[in-house]
Amino acid sequence: MAFQAAFDCVVLEGYGLSETSPVASFNTLQAPRPGSVGTPVPGAEMRVVGNNGQEVPHEETGEIVIRGHNVMKRSWRRPEETAATIRDGWLYTGDLGRVDQDGYFWIVGRKKDVIIRGGYNVYPREIEDVLYEHPAVADAAVIGLTDPDLGEEVGEAVVLKPSTRTTAEELREYVKRQVAAYKYPRKVWIVDTLPKGPTCKFLKRNIVLPPEPGGR
Repeated sequence: MAFQAAFDCVVLEGYGLSETSPVASFNTLQAPRPGSVGTPVPGAEMRVVGNNGQEVPHEETGEIVIRGHNVMKRSWRRPEETAATIRDGWLYTGDLGRVDQDGYFWIVGRKKDVIIRGGYNVYPREIEDVLYEHPAVADAAVIGLTDPDLGEEVGEAVVLKPSTRTTAEELREYVKRQVAAYKYPRKVWIVDTLPKGPTCKFLKRNIVLPPEPGGR
């Protein structure tokens, strides 16, 4: 909303993948819902399903699946990948989301990025969205760290904006005040840059917790 006011424009969010040619859903000028990725475009169907492939209730998180004339037929010369991605005519996106009572879809994160901390699911995007509201944060990436007791622990690597100052402890407390107790990152570290791929997405697999001071 602040961006729209500052630039006197309307921002309409949408969602899609290369496999959906590429748009699957979009907000409209008539009824935009900021923060959501809108409703399915004409000719496309979208659902949110659980691990059993069954549609989940409204507002419950699950995997987004898509069906329609815009969805690819198959992966070129990769039958096993096609079988894993296209099931009963539905494209399994690997993206987690929810759909509200009015049919608007909301992206939660990537299925492969979910952190399971002591049996609780933590969605990195939720934590990252909080971090980006901090005035000193330029980039942030939340990852799962191996933990002997909980299975995984929540960690965050942060790049600061030029000429700003803050500490890892302050950032941790900032997030802690805004999310459930099991979600906030116990490990926080500040870095100069975060690794990115050709499309400028963060390569989370290349992000590692730095060694403790004095460690080997």
